[in-house]
Amino acid sequence: MHQPLTPKSDTIWKWLLPLLLLAGAGGGAWWWFHRGDDQPQYQTAVAKRVDIVNAVTATGQLSAVVNVQVGSQISGNIKTLRADFNTPVKAGQIVAELDPATFEAVVGQAKGELANAQANLELTQLNAKRLHELTANKIAPLSDLDKANADLHQAEASVQIRTASLQKAQIDLSRCTIYAPVDGIVVSRNVDVGQTVAASMTAPILFTIAGDLSEMHIEANVSEADIGGVREGLEASFTVDAFPDRVFRGKVVQVRYAPITVDNVVTYVTVIEVKNEKMELRPGMTANVSIVLAERKGVVAIPNAALRVRLPSAGGETRKPGGERKPGAKPGGDGERKRSVQRLKGGAPEPVEVALGITDGAFTEIISGIEEGDAVVTGITTARPAATPAANPFGGGPPGGGPPGGSRRGGP
Repeated sequence: MHQPLTPKSDTIWKWLLPLLLLAGAGGGAWWWFHRGDDQPQYQTAVAKRVDIVNAVTATGQLSAVVNVQVGSQISGNIKTLRADFNTPVKAGQIVAELDPATFEAVVGQAKGELANAQANLELTQLNAKRLHELTANKIAPLSDLDKANADLHQAEASVQIRTASLQKAQIDLSRCTIYAPVDGIVVSRNVDVGQTVAASMTAPILFTIAGDLSEMHIEANVSEADIGGVREGLEASFTVDAFPDRVFRGKVVQVRYAPITVDNVVTYVTVIEVKNEKMELRPGMTANVSIVLAERKGVVAIPNAALRVRLPSAGGETRKPGGERKPGAKPGGDGERKRSVQRLKGGAPEPVEVALGITDGAFTEIISGIEEGDAVVTGITTARPAATPAANPFGGGPPGGGPPGGSRRGGP
């Protein structure tokens, strides 16, 4: 049986009803202002025209095209030095002399031994001639003639041996004077006057002569990942620490096939020809090289970040950027690289297949698929991070009785 409202209950409803209405209005307002919090927010960039240079970087050392080490083939003491650091020399110019006294004595001894052998040869020739006449008249036996002929041959051989010994002694004496083999400049001197050089197993290095320093080259080590596009004739630029604000130019003249492996890193030597007319560059300087593989002026390009965007699909999975590069593909030709990017249209992204050209690491040339001024997605964010559950003021983890982290262990 329905009981009539008492004055007391009427008063409660009088105050409770406005509170309920106010709470409902607040909840509706909160929902209205936060209804898009879980919607993705897109970071975009506009396709624009830029200049793109695709280059390979490497390091190497400057050196002379011709670099000759001048040594000594004989041992001895340095008597005189006629060249020093930075001395310009001509081919055939005397640069050093060794003390020739010992070698002059050897030459004198060889001359005496040769004269003795020649005198013995003359005697054996006379004996052989005399015995030939005696045996012809049947006065001497043939055995004596045979022995005389053998002695004659031995004397002739002895003369040849002594002649060769004299020639060797004279050659060693001539090697006491050391000449410059090429035109150039002395970049290194390793001996002083009075120093003893010993030519036992290897020739000691006295000087290092660099050829014409107006033309130099760089032996740059290019990694195996970049060597595929490097070829002869490509333009190169480089800087050196001595002139940090200047850029020097060169050209690739050789790409060597021999690999160099250091700490499991494989590189290939690429030789770059450099003009040094002002003689500012010096051998041994470290060059930071940039080899230009391709260059485009004023082409439509997008940031590389647009090629790496992954958008969540309806099932919660992440869609990877599509596209592939066919074998033997070349930018702008048949088999060119195809990729899928997200173009923002009407506030929503749509996949668009584009043909890619060259890249400089920051921007990539767009050959077709995207026009200048189109907006492409470069990233995705949300308006606010997920809310963290409030801690239970009575302990035991967050509200709901579960353990921290939102999961409840099974069992009692």
